[in-house]
Amino acid sequence: MDATYKSLRIEKADGVAEVVLLGPGRGNAMGPDFWREMPEAIRALDDDDSVRVVLVRGNGDHFTYGLDLMGMMESLGPLLTGDNNLALERTRLLKLIGDMQQATEGVARCRKPFIAAVHGWCIGGGMDLIAACDFRYCSRDAKFSLREVKVGIVADLGALQRLPRIIGEGHTRELAYTGGDVDAERALRMGLVNEVFSSAEELLTHARATARRIADNPPLVVQGAKQVMEFCADKSTADGLRYVAVWNSAFLQSHDLNEAFSAFAERRPAKFLGR
Repeated sequence: MDATYKSLRIEKADGVAEVVLLGPGRGNAMGPDFWREMPEAIRALDDDDSVRVVLVRGNGDHFTYGLDLMGMMESLGPLLTGDNNLALERTRLLKLIGDMQQATEGVARCRKPFIAAVHGWCIGGGMDLIAACDFRYCSRDAKFSLREVKVGIVADLGALQRLPRIIGEGHTRELAYTGGDVDAERALRMGLVNEVFSSAEELLTHARATARRIADNPPLVVQGAKQVMEFCADKSTADGLRYVAVWNSAFLQSHDLNEAFSAFAERRPAKFLGR
């Protein structure tokens, strides 16, 4: 039986899982429940062989307002305002940040591809989350903001590490230094999103269709492509070529490869089983 969560809702159908951000804070703000539950949910999706691709979206009018500052004060407050045992408090804060990072790092490290479908606001921690996804779509009303600088925080959940290879150093530095807002059309020009849709409904329809196309492909090959690309992100071309050669020498022989050839020869749709 699938786990139930307070900050997320997981919906599964025919190889596609949808992770729906719920809050419970206003605008699906990311409070203690989210940072505890998201890593657990990712691990469960990674282990579930019935899931081939994951779509992340927000409930209601927005993707997420980002970190729920008020909701996090119970855990953050004593570590930020205490005046005793400073080394111990700093160590506990370091651990808390590391634990929270698993909510976004887990997305990038999960074998299954993640698609972000953004409508309304995507602020702060939401930027960290979508930067860890494999690619992103948005609706015309979407707005993006790396707003941590406005509240005296250096973004520490992955956006500063991942956005430069998505939108480039210049755009990332502008967002990080100004905390300004980016609308959907500029997000498209930057390369933050792959495509902009006229409404949230059209966005979700297209994102689900893309997830369906991915889920129809051999799952181990899709997962292999993701893992090779993640490995190559900070490696030389030569290292990347060697890695993918080793990968294919280990995993190329499969039932799905035989099925692909048979389906092509017989002029029929292939049915991939992930074996």
